[in-house]
Amino acid sequence: MNIFLFDFDGTLVNSMPTYVSSMLRILDENEVAYTENIVKIITPLGLNKTADYFISLGIPKTKDELLQIMGEYMLDAYLYRIPAKPHVVETLHQLKASGAKLNVLTASPHVTLDPCLKRLQMYDLFENVWSCEDFSTTKADPEIYKMAAERLGASVEEVLFLDDNLNADKTAKAAGMLVCGVYDDSSKDDTEEMKQVTDYYIYDFSELPGMFGY
Repeated sequence: MNIFLFDFDGTLVNSMPTYVSSMLRILDENEVAYTENIVKIITPLGLNKTADYFISLGIPKTKDELLQIMGEYMLDAYLYRIPAKPHVVETLHQLKASGAKLNVLTASPHVTLDPCLKRLQMYDLFENVWSCEDFSTTKADPEIYKMAAERLGASVEEVLFLDDNLNADKTAKAAGMLVCGVYDDSSKDDTEEMKQVTDYYIYDFSELPGMFGY
C-alpha cells in the first residue's frame, strides 16, 4: 500500500471540538432542535451541504448567510490555534520518505484547510489537497472516492482511505477503497462499529508505518 488518502478534521488535526461547537452554536442560536447523531450526520457533508441541511431543519437564513457565519466561527481557530494530532507530522514525514504518496480529501473548505496545513508545516507533504468543493459533491457520495482514485491514476482498490467518521468510512468502503478507521474523541462511541466495517483501525498515527511495512 503506497497511496494514502487522508481525511483532515479529526484525522490529521484536532479540530473536531471547534467544528462541532461552531455547528451546534448555530443551531442553538437559532433555537433549532436536532438529534443526538447530528455530528455524525453533518461531518461528511462539507459546509455547503451542511448549510442546506440546517435550512431544512428550520434555520431562517439563506445559504450564503449560513456559510458566512460558519466561516466566521471557525476561521480564527484554524488559522491560529488548532493543533496536529499526536505523531501525525512525524509519521507523514516517515511515510513520504519511504515512498508513500500522500493526499488529503476533506469536507473542510480550502479557506480553512490550506492555511491550517501550511501553519502546521504539513501542506507540502501532500501531492494533492482536496476539499469536497473540488468535486462538487460530498463524502457521503460513493462517487467522490472513485473520482479521487481516478485523479490519482489508480483503481479504488489501490487507495487507502483514513477517516475518523463512521459514515465516511462506510461510504468509502462501499466505493471499493481500503479503509482505515482513525480514533478521535468525537467519534469514540463508534469505535467498535468502525472496527467492524473498516479493513484497519488505528488509535494513534504512530501505528501506521509498522502496519504497512514502512
